[in-house]
Amino acid sequence: MHHELIHHTTIVDDGAIIGEGTRIWHFCHIMRSAVIGKYCNIGQNVFIDNNTIIGDAVKIQNNVSVYNGVQLEANVFIGPSVVFTNVTNPRSFIERKEEFKSTIVRKGASVGANATIICGITIGDYAMIGAGAVVTRDVDSYSIVVGNPARTVGWVSENGITLTFDKEGISQCGGGSGTYKLNEGKVTRINVGLELGER
Repeated sequence: MHHELIHHTTIVDDGAIIGEGTRIWHFCHIMRSAVIGKYCNIGQNVFIDNNTIIGDAVKIQNNVSVYNGVQLEANVFIGPSVVFTNVTNPRSFIERKEEFKSTIVRKGASVGANATIICGITIGDYAMIGAGAVVTRDVDSYSIVVGNPARTVGWVSENGITLTFDKEGISQCGGGSGTYKLNEGKVTRINVGLELGER
């Protein structure tokens, strides 16, 4: 572990796995069975719980608690003060640790500031969650969701550009990340082989 990248005010419990090149700023706490990938950037006052898996190149902004059972895949962005939950029906007087539900944020997704992610859901690849949204159910890949409860208001490409579909349900990303198809309310990226070679 490269200590020059982890601020001395941060507590890393014995057993935590932290990949090379990951930076952890002031006043964080990393629990013993947390796994953090390479080249992540973890902001100030972040708590990473046991049984969490964080992929490579994830950015977590200030004041976020990543609770037990949350999985963040590669290249996920978590904005400041995002809230993850781990029990659907909390009561202070009832222990519900055995009821923790897992939450998965798939690769490339972005979660805006102050959003709340109810446990047990999956946020799809490259989805974009608006600031302050309260996400209560699964989010489709490439969708933009806002509000409380969060609802889909549009679609976004892998590099974050809004997609507009023609009557055949085809959209070209203006930023060069390829061609996308909208079919029955779901978006997929097509001609992947070509595009990946060009990028």
